[in-house]
Amino acid sequence: MNKRKDDPRGRPFFSIRIRRMKNNYGIKITHLLLTFSLFMALLAGCAPAAPTPDQNLALTAAVETMVAQLSQPTATLVPTETAIPTATAIRTPPALPATYQTALLKSHDIPRTYIADTCTYLQNKWASNKAAPGTVVMVVMHHGINKGEASGNDITVNQHKKIMDSLFESGFQAINMQQLSDFLYNNDYIPPRSVIFIVDDRHFAEYFNDHFRPYYDQWGWPVINGYIGIDERTDLWAENAALSAEGWVDYQSHGYIHNIPITEGSTDDFITSEMGGAISSIQKYMNKTPIAYVWPGGGFSKRAVEIGPTLGYKLGFTVNPRGPVMYNWIPQADTVNDSNPLAIPETPAGNPLMTLPRYWSYDVLNNIDTVRTIGNEAAAYEEANKTTELEYYDIVCAPTYGALP
Repeated sequence: MNKRKDDPRGRPFFSIRIRRMKNNYGIKITHLLLTFSLFMALLAGCAPAAPTPDQNLALTAAVETMVAQLSQPTATLVPTETAIPTATAIRTPPALPATYQTALLKSHDIPRTYIADTCTYLQNKWASNKAAPGTVVMVVMHHGINKGEASGNDITVNQHKKIMDSLFESGFQAINMQQLSDFLYNNDYIPPRSVIFIVDDRHFAEYFNDHFRPYYDQWGWPVINGYIGIDERTDLWAENAALSAEGWVDYQSHGYIHNIPITEGSTDDFITSEMGGAISSIQKYMNKTPIAYVWPGGGFSKRAVEIGPTLGYKLGFTVNPRGPVMYNWIPQADTVNDSNPLAIPETPAGNPLMTLPRYWSYDVLNNIDTVRTIGNEAAAYEEANKTTELEYYDIVCAPTYGALP
């Protein structure tokens, strides 16, 4: 074996070796060598004084080790995939179904809605603690119940009994005015087939005891009296105040003077005196504040409909027999028409809740099945559209209104 020789110019043998390595590995070796030299210099400066080993041999061994490492195949670095956030799918709300319509109403008597906020309407409609869709109310107007023959808009005692029995047998239950208001405004629970009896004008206690107390005692059915507010006949007020205190005769306003119906030509002062004066009298004698106004003679105006709620009225009743009422569903007419030629059109007044329809008592038996069928049809229609409406509520309403109760 040949001995290693130094370069003729006096450079150690390892310098020759390094030059050859540069030819093979280029600049990479130079960087490693510089790094190693600096490292050795630091060691030399920090180490305690001791016999110095042959640095040429140590350096040569180190270089050979690095060359061996560089000769090994270089592992391919595989970049780590960066997780890309999954885009949230945008849900498109479905189109809501149209308002339920029925051929059982006259052609010009068209159901109107009155809840402006769609989400509030859907929440009240489908919440499990509310009235079920298709809950229907038949509003009945009694003008007189005669023990003898009946004429005009009155009915006989026998007709009255048949009406009450037929309603009960058809599954109807009577409610009071506060129940009707809570239902129409908030869809609060009432029986699926409800009826509300409104007796117009002042009556002695005998009238209610004879014609309505038996049904209150037997079935718990209340009755509403649209009472004329003029402050006279204290004896009559006293009799009715006693019935009011019992709770089953529910007194509401029927004007103050009463015999002058409100028209489009009525002044604000007259409207306020009629509607407000009735409130004052009922508060005085019966210790209650009425929430409903039974329009005397069926007369109303757009201005009166606007003033009524400012005085505290929640509901108003016409003498127009348009049909039954449901939550956010009240039959109204746009114009005077042949199908109801004597009925004042309600739509121009602008508030269905203040222009509710009523059936005359003499026409109740002819319409019980109609009202019941409308309720059944509406229930089936709403059930068929339930999935669509709940999906709409979940997308549009739930983020703000919360989940349905």
